[in-house]
Amino acid sequence: MKKSISRFIALLVIATFLLSACATNAATTASTAATTTEQKGTIAISGAFALYPMMTRWAEEYQKIYPDVQFDVSAGGAGKGMTDALSNAVEIGMVSRDITPEEETQGAYWVPVVIDAVFPTINAENPVLDTLLKKPLNKETFTKIFITGEIKTWGDAIGDPGITDEIHVYTRSDSCGAAETWAKYLGGKQEDLLGIGVNSDPALLDAVVNDPLGIGYNNLNYAFDISTGKTVTGSLVMPIDVNENGVTDPDELLESTTEAVAAVAEGKYPAPPARKLNLVTNGKPEGIVQSFIIWVLTDGQQYVNESGYITLTESQIQEALGKVQ
Repeated sequence: MKKSISRFIALLVIATFLLSACATNAATTASTAATTTEQKGTIAISGAFALYPMMTRWAEEYQKIYPDVQFDVSAGGAGKGMTDALSNAVEIGMVSRDITPEEETQGAYWVPVVIDAVFPTINAENPVLDTLLKKPLNKETFTKIFITGEIKTWGDAIGDPGITDEIHVYTRSDSCGAAETWAKYLGGKQEDLLGIGVNSDPALLDAVVNDPLGIGYNNLNYAFDISTGKTVTGSLVMPIDVNENGVTDPDELLESTTEAVAAVAEGKYPAPPARKLNLVTNGKPEGIVQSFIIWVLTDGQQYVNESGYITLTESQIQEALGKVQ
């Protein structure tokens, strides 16, 4: 009798173990299937020109891992990215400026993903180029050109009244983070910026390239040619007299992507116009959108520097991950 009971208990233990193993395998299979299912679909993304080159790279790399995830990425300015995200026209909006409390009230859920900056740009044939490169303009002078309009000639800009060439100011006509960030540096808002309105980052630079008297501003990956690492042919990035000592210091003359990235990363370039670039969703992201954003903040960061952007600090990344997970 005792042997029968012992045998029964032993069989019961074995049966319990087998059932548990089966359940574990089933759960693992279900989890794998769920993961596979989650990594299928299309993610539509629109918004800031500043983030567009980085986003296309991320989409390309993510598809190598998850080929069943398709991307529809388009640039149109930060304003469009925010509007599209809040209206559910896209899953993710790219926004290259601070998110306002009003936008958060409307459902904007955001995390920063990289850092870049806006740079003042001029034509390479500017009539006072040599002076501008040796004695850069300071914040106050830029303000008088872009905001108040007090300075109207290149002679006024460098303190030489004998030079009467007019300054042709170009700005963005579309709602965008670059304009908002440049204006913020100068103490205003996008609507305060003077000049001829041009739609899009590339078009603004084209306007400056085609006008020897032109001045504008561009995001890092448009002010510099990513393929050469130098400024775009026909244009130059103007040095800013950050410390206002009246001369161009070595870390104020930015002639390459490498120098610009280093200046921003090391805090030698002012912020603004350096700033974080954000991804915005309508409410907390879920499914493949959440998975993609988490990947951007983890494995995707390996592509940031080589794409001409600046990585977030580790604490900033952890904070962003905590928000999106």
